[in-house]
Amino acid sequence: MALASVLFVAMHALVRDLSKDLHPFQIAFFRASLGLIVLSPIIFKNRFAILRTSKIKLHALRGLLNAGAMLCFFYGLSITPLAQVTALSFAVPLFATLFAVLLLREIIKIRRITALLIGFFGTLVIIRPGLIDFGLGPILILSQAIIWSLALMVIKVLTRTDSSLTIAIYASIFLSPIVLIAAIPVWQSPTVYQLILMLIIATFGTIAQTLMNESLKLGETSVVMPVEFTRMIWAALFGYCFFS
Repeated sequence: MALASVLFVAMHALVRDLSKDLHPFQIAFFRASLGLIVLSPIIFKNRFAILRTSKIKLHALRGLLNAGAMLCFFYGLSITPLAQVTALSFAVPLFATLFAVLLLREIIKIRRITALLIGFFGTLVIIRPGLIDFGLGPILILSQAIIWSLALMVIKVLTRTDSSLTIAIYASIFLSPIVLIAAIPVWQSPTVYQLILMLIIATFGTIAQTLMNESLKLGETSVVMPVEFTRMIWAALFGYCFFS
């Protein structure tokens, strides 16, 4: 999860930079579709055996939730400072832990509650409630947090039967057509440089998501999710270095 956190923030920084020239919905489409290209060597090496699953409906549900979360997040990211986006997205560990207790019947102990609360109060220092306008961007990021937390519950259930790579592959399969529908009205032809950047975004995102899937497979949600708070370090660093 710690490694996934670094890659997610690197991806977010590239999305924020690229969204100055391309609409976030179009970037979301390339993030999803190029993810299949990144994973294609594994698919062909296994002769498509990795696609076998008995949970296709759950994969479809996860794809639908993931698409909604990604569209909210990428658009919110394009109009909100990177550190504030990351701080607001830390509602995900809070929602995910709550949903894990309510939906998956996980038991949460005092040390995990303490870790979550410390991380949450740390994000309040960054958000500075009352001092930063709470407009459309933050609302979209918080909406994404709720939707993505529900998607994480589906992923957690899928890890009981499917591999992390299978889950990542089906994410791209179901995500691509959904976000394409949103991207078509704002479509413009990307340059070669933009395509290279979007391939890097897809690579970072796909590897990060696979690592995150594996962390959810190996540990309880309430254990691994607080590690996401380390993203604040990288978001503040990248925001300072690349976006002043």
